Amino acid sequence: MAFYDSDVSVMIDSATVEARVRELGVQIARDYQGKDLTLIGILKGSVFFTTDLARAIDLPLTVEFLGVSSYQGGTETTGEVRITSDLTKPMAGKHLLIVEDIIDTGLTMKFLLENLSARHPASLKICTLLEKPSRARTTVPIDYKGFVIEDKFVVGYGLDFDEVYRNLPFIGVMKGK
Repeated sequence: MAFYDSDVSVMIDSATVEARVRELGVQIARDYQGKDLTLIGILKGSVFFTTDLARAIDLPLTVEFLGVSSYQGGTETTGEVRITSDLTKPMAGKHLLIVEDIIDTGLTMKFLLENLSARHPASLKICTLLEKPSRARTTVPIDYKGFVIEDKFVVGYGLDFDEVYRNLPFIGVMKGK
């Protein structure tokens, strides 16, 4: 019995996640052919997705990470977004692709778009593994999307509950949440 069996049920199995990440990588490689692409992984949740996506993109690229937080524990966003770890290099003139684990309210992504636009990139687009449209409080333009899910609290493949369950190889639903 795995440590998560009593707490988590599988929503999207690991083979399905892996296949979709490969598909996104092919699409992104085609769209960014000949461009100076930088993936900006949003910490901590997107670290697994960003890593696997980068390997699926057959282009020379760079990877940066940006730490932001709108959750202070628990399962609900506070609505207040703050940068916890900034990028290490200037982004002016680069083609930026924000890589996020999940977009639900859209508030964090709206903040990120405004913040990164002020750094004068050549282009700025969004790639998210999961979208939860029923929770949207603002609209953001998602250019690459893995899966649309219903309003369930999900964990695994980088997503957490109180910093636990990130290491699950699938997307799961917390039982009782």
